[in-house]
Amino acid sequence: MTPQETRARLLYRDAMMLILNKPAGIAVHKGPKGGVSLEDDFDALRFGLPRNPALAHRLDRETAGCLVLGRHHKALERLGLLFKQGKIGKIYWAIVAGDPSAPEGLIDLPLGRLDAARGWWMKVDPAGQPAQTRWMVAGRGQWRGRAVAWLALEPLTGRTHQLRVHCAALGWPILGDSVYGGAARDGEPGLQLLARRIEVPISKSKPAVVVEAPAPAHMLEALMDCGFAGDPPGEGRAAESAVEAL
Repeated sequence: MTPQETRARLLYRDAMMLILNKPAGIAVHKGPKGGVSLEDDFDALRFGLPRNPALAHRLDRETAGCLVLGRHHKALERLGLLFKQGKIGKIYWAIVAGDPSAPEGLIDLPLGRLDAARGWWMKVDPAGQPAQTRWMVAGRGQWRGRAVAWLALEPLTGRTHQLRVHCAALGWPILGDSVYGGAARDGEPGLQLLARRIEVPISKSKPAVVVEAPAPAHMLEALMDCGFAGDPPGEGRAAESAVEAL
């Protein structure tokens, strides 16, 4: 992206952190083999500071939405502790194949590495690390000839590929997920997963910062087929409570 395009994706900025609307299809950092990454564009986000901001957490290459950056070392330490302690609230939107029988629930399935040769691919594993995801059906519909559901997902833990594995394990793979059973059909867009909302209690004396990312273009068709009415004008929005994000 150009510096102007990078700055146009900024959802929130203060002295400690930035929240960026990550586009789908680009890695947040270089992998072992190098290549283009979102970090290449961080120079445009200094806003007068001597160093680039840095990632406070990660999103998968194909996931769009709220990505938190720390603007300096002290901020990164604070954000890292908040993420580690589970104090940062996150809501994701996903379009899944199938039709969940209940309106909401809790997935409590531990996760482990699928195969050492498969890198970060994961599986449900009774001997793995605890993993919990709260979910709610936000809408149902028919999209391109099949039943789909629009889910609001709240990861209560932060395991690799947690939402993708959990949804697939219950029989509703996220559409566009070629690793966990939701591979896109010909002509369909990519992974239907959005980091929709994030709540960061960055200050000890002020309310938490709450930001929402708009629905990306590649998810709009399926979302609207499930009843989504579209985002109001504007990139980032505050929300009064987690219920609003759902």
